Amino acid sequence: MTDQPEPPPYFTHHVFICGNHRPPGHPRGSCGEKGSEKLRDYMKARAKELGLTGVRINAAGCLDRCEHGPTMVIYPRGTWYRIADTAAVDRVLIEDIRDGLPIPELMLPAEVAPAK
Repeated sequence: MTDQPEPPPYFTHHVFICGNHRPPGHPRGSCGEKGSEKLRDYMKARAKELGLTGVRINAAGCLDRCEHGPTMVIYPRGTWYRIADTAAVDRVLIEDIRDGLPIPELMLPAEVAPAK
């Protein structure tokens, strides 16, 4: 064991947006079917426009919450949001990422992950 401190995080905010696709008519739906890829692309461009630094926005495979979709999670805090449209994306970028204020009305409900 070393006494060296852990290095600081590479990103201050690491955003993962679900891009999962399930078959049409699946009871849980899928974030991809609900437009998550377009919202991710918008979020990446908008973050640049806003001059946000230390932010990485990535596509993710299934985040296992598609019934709430489109879904995203921001680390290191681990805040989960439903981003239904570009207005929600703007709110997350400005209110949460830039200003540090979580947005309760966009947060996904607290629930335990299903057993696999």
